[in-house]
Amino acid sequence: MSISRIHRILRLITILQGGRSYTANELAKELEVSRRTVFRDLNMLEMAHIPYYFDDATGGYKISRHFFLPPINLTLTEALAILMLTSRLKPAGGLPLLQHSARAAAKLENALPRAIRQQVGSVMSKLSISLSPLSRHEGLDGTFDELANAIVTYRICRIVYISFYERKQIALNIHPLRLVFIGRAWYLIAYSSKHKELRTFKLGRIKDLSQTREKFTPSANVKLENYFGGAWSMIPEGNVYDIHLRFGKVVAGNVAEVQWHESQKTSWNNDGSLDFRVKVDGLGEITWWILGYGDQVDVLKPALLRKRVANTAAEVVKKYRKERR
Repeated sequence: MSISRIHRILRLITILQGGRSYTANELAKELEVSRRTVFRDLNMLEMAHIPYYFDDATGGYKISRHFFLPPINLTLTEALAILMLTSRLKPAGGLPLLQHSARAAAKLENALPRAIRQQVGSVMSKLSISLSPLSRHEGLDGTFDELANAIVTYRICRIVYISFYERKQIALNIHPLRLVFIGRAWYLIAYSSKHKELRTFKLGRIKDLSQTREKFTPSANVKLENYFGGAWSMIPEGNVYDIHLRFGKVVAGNVAEVQWHESQKTSWNNDGSLDFRVKVDGLGEITWWILGYGDQVDVLKPALLRKRVANTAAEVVKKYRKERR
């Protein structure tokens, strides 16, 4: 077999492992060959017992997601980064895929040459990762895998969900579209047949999940990348505000170090305080963040946000004064 064909076969395997299906015409375009050559290469995969298949629903070819990945040449730094991120996150709330990543890290470590393995072990013993508190994710690996599969196969799912908003347990059909990790937890963006709109579901509140035999067609008009809009975190309210805050010098440095929002702009004042400007959709989430800085932050605008913070602070004072009496 020629070197060029070997490269093309490897490229074909990489393409078919990408998670979506490709028609023969799309493969021919990607590989810059004819359809006949594509079918010859697919036949080569079959002879090599590489489990590709034709997906009737999409009219394209895929490789089974259970197929083992080919070996990857990693540098010492790359291997160290992977081992670090997997082995040091074990206490992190039982995140989905964590057990799988730990097993993969063990395989990777065992495959390293002895000298490099010893060097990696020596460095690892001097490193640690400490995360902010996370939601509990124990036992969610199955839910995560099921939803990931439903997303790529466009399967309608039936779930039982604990809705804090509706204050009850609800059963509904959903069209799963995207899994996202925000702040402390994994969430699912899905179309709810019950509510007739896109909704966000926290994985930890899904009490029962099953795929149906029905499939859905995702809307081309839905831009999931912008689903949360300009929200401070993940709850847009439909009104965008230009917010101007001033942080005292005690906390100014800590605030300036973090990219809290993609639109933020900061500037230092001569007295060591920090002016913080941001354009945010909704005031609810950012109000609680501001309150966390107590008397070290001053809301300069908008007036509505200043009033909200002041009212909440007044209620806190009222509560503690009442208890003292």
